[in-house]
Amino acid sequence: MCGIVGMIGQVGTKEILLKGLEKLEYRGYDSAGIALVGENVRTFKEVGRIQALRDIVPADAEGTIGIGHTRWATHGVPSVPNAHPHQSTTGRFTLVHNGVIENDEQLKATLDVPFLSETDTEVIVQLMEKHFVELGDVEAAFRKTLSDLHGSYAIAMIDSEDQERLYIGKNKSPLLVGLGDGTFNVVASDAMAMLQVTDQYLELHDGEIVILTREAATIKTLDGEVLERAPYTAEIDASDIEKGTYAHYMLKEMDEQPAVIRNIIQHYQNENGDIELTEGVRELVSEADRIYIVACGTSYNAGLVGKDILERIAGIPTEVHVSSEFGYNMPLLSEHPLFVFLSQSGETADSRAVLVEVKKRGYKALTMTNVPGSTLSREANETMLLHAGPEIAVASTKAYTAQIAVLAILAYDIARATGKELPFDLMPELARVATIMDSIMAQKELFEDLAERYLKTTPNTFFIGRGLDASVCLEGALKVKEISYIQAEGYPGGELKHGSIALIEDGTPVIALISQPKTNLNIRGNVKEVVARGANACIISMQGVEHENDDFILPHVEPLLAPLINVLPVQLMAYYAALARGCDVDKPRNLAKSVTVE
Repeated sequence: MCGIVGMIGQVGTKEILLKGLEKLEYRGYDSAGIALVGENVRTFKEVGRIQALRDIVPADAEGTIGIGHTRWATHGVPSVPNAHPHQSTTGRFTLVHNGVIENDEQLKATLDVPFLSETDTEVIVQLMEKHFVELGDVEAAFRKTLSDLHGSYAIAMIDSEDQERLYIGKNKSPLLVGLGDGTFNVVASDAMAMLQVTDQYLELHDGEIVILTREAATIKTLDGEVLERAPYTAEIDASDIEKGTYAHYMLKEMDEQPAVIRNIIQHYQNENGDIELTEGVRELVSEADRIYIVACGTSYNAGLVGKDILERIAGIPTEVHVSSEFGYNMPLLSEHPLFVFLSQSGETADSRAVLVEVKKRGYKALTMTNVPGSTLSREANETMLLHAGPEIAVASTKAYTAQIAVLAILAYDIARATGKELPFDLMPELARVATIMDSIMAQKELFEDLAERYLKTTPNTFFIGRGLDASVCLEGALKVKEISYIQAEGYPGGELKHGSIALIEDGTPVIALISQPKTNLNIRGNVKEVVARGANACIISMQGVEHENDDFILPHVEPLLAPLINVLPVQLMAYYAALARGCDVDKPRNLAKSVTVE
């Protein structure tokens, strides 16, 4: 993995491919490469940023067929030999690949050719050449090759002796075909990459191939059966993915959170001010006796907050599970479970693996995602969109708050439908949250100062809270780890003393979040415990539970919605800590935005 682009039929392919790869930089990567077909195939690969690749591609390198790739290492270290594209021994076949081939070692043992890389991808292209020698037909060899692969793949392949076709294959990794004006067509792992030339896309299903020419896209099964499918329009505003005057996408996306909340209100509220969900969503929920939230990373942390909201507002039992564990260790389920998948991109491979298993068992699924038309959205029974706009920075911010807001809307709709007493009017309170978010984001310099004082030079830090605050602490610690590379841990305040307080020493920063009245005194007691052992404590509290010497006091909101505002200080502190430590905020090391391998 991580990103694929390809084009056939257009003059200026090189620049379109490079620009497409630049649009995929937000996913995270360690190397990049392109292959262009002119009189012959020319490949260019480089470790590092796309600009490093641009620097080595000569001005005269052109072609009307090309493929490109950004790699995030799964097999072998970041290096030029391990970068994509990879070629067969004779140089006839060149391909790029996202995913993980699980039987690559077994396949490699059947191939008597020299290997130049450590990747599973090179096994695919060498296997392709072997099958072509055996079968004498490129398409048949391509289908045979893909049939031999176990695991996930999105593949785009060039045949150096055929300038009229690109070969595409997909299984468990996202890949789309973009339709041009009849003189060109494109392929991309994310529509955003090729939005520069088209907004018309064909979705591909697992186990399908595409024979792509400049005039047409022919979808087939691995058995050769031709399939018909109508295109859809990618609903992405190209202007939304530009940084504008912001130094970093992450800063822009944090600033967009108040607007995201207002956008969510607008999309989920009717003219009477009532919550309005589709009948399909309401039917799914009405049939459920338990909700299972399945997610990864930041989405998992949002799910923990959503669990509290769903149980306390809607009265429906809710569990939260890590996708990568749930698919292989599914617990005993209730009689009528509803699975809710949280994913910013809608392409998370771990979550998709669970969805496939859920569908096999005949259970219903609801996806909450930021990307309409994404894999999880297409394959679930229903979708609730986050309406947050494209999120480019690897460290998720606005998707977290959007997921909590949409989960709250779902909880309120369930409560209303089942006649539960509602503790407050949600939509006006969300509108108030958005206004408070604006006021917090207007005080960035205060959080820059807090980051300077508490996080700039420390090797490690702790976030502590209780109840909902403890869930936000997990997200705060994740943000700090992701972009500033500080070892950070989030803990329920009372749990710290059951072992981990042994790590507290003179100067260890401990950031405490306090927004819940019933646990206010408890968490302040925990702060005293760590201060007594030398900790440097920073307290972020909310009006109503504040003390005079707290470092920052948030305006009051309904305690159940407090995670929507007390996450902002920790997002900002993580951002400014990363800046102070000279880290790459938008593209942290070793991470990818859309994790498309299990």
